[in-house]
Amino acid sequence: MGASLKDVAALAGVSVKTVSNVVNGFTYVAPPTREKVERALAELDYRPNLSARNLRQGRTGVIALALPELDAPYFAELTRFVIDAAAERGWTVIIEQTDGRPERERQVLEGIRAQRVDGLIFSPIAVGREELADRDAGTALVLLGERVIDGPTHHVAIDNQLAAREVTEHLLSLGHTRIAAIGRQTNPSANTARLRLAGYQEALHSAGLPYDEALAPPTDSYHRSDGAEAMARLLALDEPPQAVFCFNDLLALGAQRTALARGLRVPQDVAVAGFDDIEDGRYSTPTLTTVSPDKEQIARVAVEMLQQQIHGSPRGATRPGPHEMTAAHRLLVRESTTG
Repeated sequence: MGASLKDVAALAGVSVKTVSNVVNGFTYVAPPTREKVERALAELDYRPNLSARNLRQGRTGVIALALPELDAPYFAELTRFVIDAAAERGWTVIIEQTDGRPERERQVLEGIRAQRVDGLIFSPIAVGREELADRDAGTALVLLGERVIDGPTHHVAIDNQLAAREVTEHLLSLGHTRIAAIGRQTNPSANTARLRLAGYQEALHSAGLPYDEALAPPTDSYHRSDGAEAMARLLALDEPPQAVFCFNDLLALGAQRTALARGLRVPQDVAVAGFDDIEDGRYSTPTLTTVSPDKEQIARVAVEMLQQQIHGSPRGATRPGPHEMTAAHRLLVRESTTG
């Protein structure tokens, strides 16, 4: 068995309470005493019993992460960053896949307390403000994505409208005037698609170009096959586009494949840009121009927000009010638009 607080206290010649104060990071310990305790901790290779600590505090040390699709590369990369940030705090993460279905998302909101977790990081697609406002607020919650903005709880997202405008402006700067957009959705709850379409439209308007709905084919989802099919429809137009902005990288990879299969050169005959900066796009041929959200920042801020809710107030006290945080993004220009 490892060393206990009592063992460390005996070696340092201080009380168990003093050792506990040092281990828990409390500042009201005299520097010489703190130094003695830290030497004893290192000598005995003391490791705190996180399970016992959580039990004493009425917590489990477990948080949940609920996402629409675990096999989507963006969410897979984001999950890794959430797990890393949680591990730094000694937390375990359980993963829930909702498939974006309303009943699954409601089950996550309603049943998460039964799973004995301290907090939930949730990327909803179907549920809205009403369901979130009606939930049992006993479990800390942070939202990701754009489904609910200015809602009843903490939220982390990037500025999708600005990012979409920037990538469209990049295509315009290359001299393209007939620019298509793949990823428009008719579902009123599809806020990500709505914001990215709005940014695309803003850039066209600023350049004095009209919005042509024929150049923005709707897609059922954001998979490679959807991008491939949408690109085929665009290439069948009497006047095909010179460039295509896809609302995620999977759509862009599918679109790029269709263009290449038709004998077109990317970007010489048609430029292609995506969104999300997934690893596949960094190794495709050609490499994919994309918007890169700071996924590590999104994950770290979400975990920090959970920590503030879980530890920031005494148990039973009101948690901090909802806070909106906009994470960073940048445009990565690669071969699919510049050659």
